Amino acid sequence: MTNNGREIDSLLEAISQAILSISQYGDLRETFQRIADSARELLSANYAVLATFELGGLSPNFIFSGMDPETAESIAHHPKGIGLLGALSSDRETIRIAHLTNHPKFTGFPAGHPPMNSFLGMPIEHNDQVYGRIYLADKLNGQPFNQTDEQMLRLFAAQAAVAIQNAQLVEASREDRIQLEQRTRQLAALDKATMAISGELTLDKVLEQIVEAARELVDAQYAALGVPNNQGLLDTFIDSGMPEEDSAQIGHLPKGHGLLGAIIKERRTIRIPRIGDDPRSVGFPAGHPPMVPFLGVPVMAGGEVVGNLYLTNKLGADEFTQTDQDLVELLAAHAAVAIQNARLYEQVGRLAIVEERTRIGMDLHDGIIQSIFAVGLTLESTKLSLHTNPEDADNLLSHAIEGLNATIRDIRNFILDLRPHRFQGNLEQGLGRLVREFQANTMVAVSLSAQQEALTVLSASVARSLFLTTQEALANIARHARAKQVLISIEQQDNCIVLRISDDGYGFDMASKSYSIGHGLANMRARAKDLDGRFKIVSAPGQGTTIKLEVPIKESIARKSG
Repeated sequence: MTNNGREIDSLLEAISQAILSISQYGDLRETFQRIADSARELLSANYAVLATFELGGLSPNFIFSGMDPETAESIAHHPKGIGLLGALSSDRETIRIAHLTNHPKFTGFPAGHPPMNSFLGMPIEHNDQVYGRIYLADKLNGQPFNQTDEQMLRLFAAQAAVAIQNAQLVEASREDRIQLEQRTRQLAALDKATMAISGELTLDKVLEQIVEAARELVDAQYAALGVPNNQGLLDTFIDSGMPEEDSAQIGHLPKGHGLLGAIIKERRTIRIPRIGDDPRSVGFPAGHPPMVPFLGVPVMAGGEVVGNLYLTNKLGADEFTQTDQDLVELLAAHAAVAIQNARLYEQVGRLAIVEERTRIGMDLHDGIIQSIFAVGLTLESTKLSLHTNPEDADNLLSHAIEGLNATIRDIRNFILDLRPHRFQGNLEQGLGRLVREFQANTMVAVSLSAQQEALTVLSASVARSLFLTTQEALANIARHARAKQVLISIEQQDNCIVLRISDDGYGFDMASKSYSIGHGLANMRARAKDLDGRFKIVSAPGQGTTIKLEVPIKESIARKSG
């Protein structure tokens, strides 16, 4: 083998070993150091430098080889990349020169820099992207760098470019993983926040939960939620993250002007890096802590602004991100539903109170007032018998006293549990008691018939309504009918329980509207409607009156089983 052949084999072996050394696993700076060391040794140079820019999430690097640490520290500063070195990257030139100082772009060395003569340098690039530069200085034995050196250095520059691309991929993958983990944590926090919000039904509690959840969700120092009134000004303002002593120093709560008012009027999210730079900002009230970045999101429900969510001062960052905005907007959508639910819950509570008052009024009229009316009838009979039949008058008076005592018990029971004492769940016994009292007070004959099959399917609420309807009907007969006989029946017809009460009294003209005035008939109709039943009244002058209440059996059974 010739000397040239042996030299080529030796060179190829050296290149192979150098590439294998470079390709070994290590961080980017260590890889750069191996490239610089291998290039210097293989190309027989005293010095080698590899410098990269800051790009793609990677920090800049300046790696030297062949210079001892003491000499490196004595240099005033690293090369700034101007002049000759700048031409390598900015002009993307490859420069190979025997005497460095002879190049027209050479601008000298910084103080403390060792002298250098021969020079070989080129950009580190790939696909029109320049990552940095690599250069050698002072070929050993005073020789200049040759064409072979240039080709080999190009190989090392390509290795550096590949290393940078791989590092960028690793960094991008790491950032993606971090963002994915952060997104997962944020979505878990969002899920937790929405669950907490949906679990509250009291409006004040819901608003507090929303504010706390939003602040924690995007790492904000301060958060607040304002609820506007019909004029677009803030009626309610709940904050989070501000110490009580700081809140006490603020002159007044926000009123909905400036940026806060812009969200109400524009009905869209506002995200800005500096509050003071936005022309819509009107400043802060006296004593207000400083706030810089701002994220405001309207809480919309059915086209109506039910609240505005504000966050300021992003912890660990200069401003809020698009991801922060997306999360808060998602939270605001859930918050709108929670606010609406809380409002509906409060409205239902108010309606329940109104309905309960109506029911109490009906019960008082159908129960207490009718009982007092019955006592009044007894006292009228007592007055008539007082002179003609003292003994009968005494009995009637005793009966009136018992009626008053029973009425007092009823009133006490209404106060305690709003349930008339006289009706204790057994409809047959209750109606029997009503009939006996009615006959004693009016001397009118009453016929009562109730099918046992019908009574067995009655729930407590249906039985109670039948009792009160009968009580009201008997009271009306006593007041107005001048009847001689009353027929009361309860029977099952098809899928209904039917209560029918008829009298042979005066009756009235159904065309007249006056008969419907008062609580009595209105209460009967209301009770029928509550039971999904039907109420009917038939009457004519001189032909008596018949009322009919039909209640579906399925309604009765459903209420009983519930």
